[in-house]
Amino acid sequence: MTISFDGPRVLATLSAWRTTRSAASTWLLAATLLGASLPAWSVTCGVSATGVNFGSYDVFSNVNSDGAGSVSVSCDAAASYSIAISSGNGSYVSRWMASGAHQLAYNLYREASRSTIWGDGTGGSAVVSGSGTGATHTVYGRVPSRQNVYAGSYSDSIVVTVTY
Repeated sequence: MTISFDGPRVLATLSAWRTTRSAASTWLLAATLLGASLPAWSVTCGVSATGVNFGSYDVFSNVNSDGAGSVSVSCDAAASYSIAISSGNGSYVSRWMASGAHQLAYNLYREASRSTIWGDGTGGSAVVSGSGTGATHTVYGRVPSRQNVYAGSYSDSIVVTVTY
């Protein structure tokens, strides 16, 4: 949707009114006409994302592999919005990346402490909220240590949904 303003019709109506009434009445009418003549305001938002890259995973390490990506929201007017991300493979409790038939567990979080799973608000997850004309929100990822997995290139696809 786009924001539109029916300017010529409002101005023509005000000009005709101005010739027959006082200035005080004109401004009262202007406020009334402005509310009555405008179509519903709407906002258009776009979204872009940068994937989370965990780098090389060491199956013998006792240290989790952390990575970060981002989701950027850009709106043509100020708006409140929420960002939900899908569970991809698996569920919000345990997402997993795949390399053929092999799986590697991971998850995505709303904050650097990696304590709140970023999801759609179900299954123990939460959405991220924002407002204004947009912002870039960091996606924090973690692959738990000590997973016995085969060598390979592991990936998952996540759907980002912005509601405003």
